[in-house]
Amino acid sequence: MAITTNSSRKRISVLCSRAENVSNFIKADSLFGPDTRLVYKHYATLYFVFVFDSSENELAMLDLIQVFVETLDKCFKNVCELDVVFNFSKMHTILNEIIFGGQVLETSSTEVMKAVEEITKLEKASNTITLSKSVSSWQGR
Repeated sequence: MAITTNSSRKRISVLCSRAENVSNFIKADSLFGPDTRLVYKHYATLYFVFVFDSSENELAMLDLIQVFVETLDKCFKNVCELDVVFNFSKMHTILNEIIFGGQVLETSSTEVMKAVEEITKLEKASNTITLSKSVSSWQGR
């Protein structure tokens, strides 16, 4: 579904205008189509929003947001907007370790961090090998 600027603003305004003492769950039929729900959690200046269908448990989704934020905090030492913007691929790696293909894979932030650290090591090793080959081929000229 293509998201227009106007519809994005509408979604954001729905979340920002809600009072602190109301539920974190919203029926999102008008925003995302039939049978959809939205759960969000507001931490400091960041909003974390998950959209799902009625077959999922709302409290489980709220807990999943908590796991995601805890993992981000472990990774970035108190996550902020700049961490999300400048480390977008790492954030996606973390999310992919928690949820992949619509299925929850892991709910332990410690286990997610172990997997992310292993992926980071493999990426660094791959970059080192690529860099070595590039330097070797350049020096051979």
